[in-house]
Amino acid sequence: MTAHDVEPDNAVHPGKPVTVDRYTVGARINHWITAASLILLALSGLALFHPSLFFLSGLFGGGQFTRFIHPWIGVVLFFSFFGLFIRFWKANLWKREDGTWLARIRDVLANHEENVPEVGKYNAGQKFVFWAMSVLIVILISSGLVIWDQYFSAYTTVGQQRVALLVHAIAAVAIIGVWIIHAYSALWVRGTIPAMIRGSVTGGWAWRHHRKWLRELVTKPGGRSGSKPAE
Repeated sequence: MTAHDVEPDNAVHPGKPVTVDRYTVGARINHWITAASLILLALSGLALFHPSLFFLSGLFGGGQFTRFIHPWIGVVLFFSFFGLFIRFWKANLWKREDGTWLARIRDVLANHEENVPEVGKYNAGQKFVFWAMSVLIVILISSGLVIWDQYFSAYTTVGQQRVALLVHAIAAVAIIGVWIIHAYSALWVRGTIPAMIRGSVTGGWAWRHHRKWLRELVTKPGGRSGSKPAE
């Protein structure tokens, strides 16, 4: 199969879309554990953030259990995202075409992707989300440990805990904002969410949104649709 074979979805088998593997089963499980942990952390954290949001603690069995479970969910998030980081950091390194893609973001938003450069597995927007998440999760786990009284209060001062609490709150608001951008983008670009559910995309989707990645796949020795994805 060549790169031109996958431009239309039915280029090889009329009526049957060509599919391209994008994510392994392990990567998908890893992603959804991370997503679920982040949502649970946001809900439990908001419940503890302000009295007007305390009603959210009912989702976790009350305030006492919310305070207990919140940091442990944070630990799960940290190690789960670390798994994603190991899988995908190389694919999210900044490339020359990413700057041009970002400069032409209006064309992207207007669905005129023919005016932007071909990109690899991830575009500049996706790379921003990846690196923002990476930095914010490190900040959250670091500040969270400082304010985790049950285990670390003996090693910190009240002043340090107050600063850590402020940093933790700011980082939490920031990561919720990044998550909203990520979720909206996934919904906006049709085919993105199914890719993380079933692991594959149509050839047409790959050709339109990540043409450079598709070219790299089909030019590899033995490259073809249905081949095992590189995480």
